[in-house]
Formats: sequence, C-alpha cells, structure tokens
Amino acid sequence: MKWCTFFFAVFPVVALAQTTGPEKVSALLASHEAGIICAPPTLGTAPAPDTVVGTTHLIDVEPAFVSTNRRVPAVVGIGFGIKAQASDVSGIPEVTMTITHPPMGKAKATVQTFQTVISGQTPSLTFYQFDFDYELVEGTWQMEATQGGVVIYRTTFVVLPPEQVPELARICGFGELLS
Repeated sequence: MKWCTFFFAVFPVVALAQTTGPEKVSALLASHEAGIICAPPTLGTAPAPDTVVGTTHLIDVEPAFVSTNRRVPAVVGIGFGIKAQASDVSGIPEVTMTITHPPMGKAKATVQTFQTVISGQTPSLTFYQFDFDYELVEGTWQMEATQGGVVIYRTTFVVLPPEQVPELARICGFGELLS
C-alpha cells in the first residue's frame, strides 16, 4: 500500500492568509512536480491533530496530474499538489506540511498543518482536495514542506472561479457546475 497524504480539514488560525515566501525547491529533492488531480478513492484516514477534522485521507493508487497548471478551478472534487522525491534514497522523515490560503470556514482559518514523509525511492504525493463548499476560496494558496525549520519546497497555486479556467473545471467531469 502506498501512503499519500490528503487532507481536507483546517487548523483554526484567525489571521489574514499570507504566503510564507517565494517559491523554493531544495537540493534535498531529486524531483518536484506540481499540478492538478481528480479526486482519487480513499482507503481510510490518518491522524492529523492540527486540522479541524483531525484526520487526513490515505490513498492506495496515486492519481496522475491531469494538468501541471497552477491555476486551479474552485470546484468540489478537484485537487492540487506536489509530487516530490528526496535525493537521499532513505527519504526525508518528519516533514511538516503547511498550507496557507485565504480565510475559509466559520473560523476564517488561513493555515493547515500536518506531518508526512518524502520518499527517496518514488515520488511522494501531497495534495489538497476540495471536498466542501466552504473550502472553495479563491486566491493564493501555498504548500510548504519543512523539516526542522528547513524549507524543502514551497509551491504556489492560484484558485480561481471555475469560469476563468473552464477546461480545467470540466477535466474531472464536473462541467455541470459551469452551467
């Protein structure tokens, strides 16, 4: 079973969403690719105490990127994220993922965090998927992976109204949302 991290809950931080800095890819990585995915089936959940729901989803089959565009339509069922592989074959353990985004939900959360690992043998996928209407907040979203305060990667996406990227909004079969 391949463990990929997926989460949909928010850590309640009341502040304006700020990106944490410019894009970055560390020399600790052999590969880094960003893109958009369609919702994969989930196998279960893993604890993620720094999220409102307290869990992340686990998947067995890693979905392919349907686009390497970073302009993401705000559509339930669409996901976006990074496939990264460590240069060291033993991988990178104890990675903290931090997602910053515009305020969402009742608590106006702007930050979500959880723990993961980056494999050194195959690319590891970490992504955010829109599961609920309250998550469909437009603006700049940034995914940052760190270990012990060292940035491994920082990648930026822009979430847009579906009609601004209709070809991507329909890519997973959710075209009726544009009607």
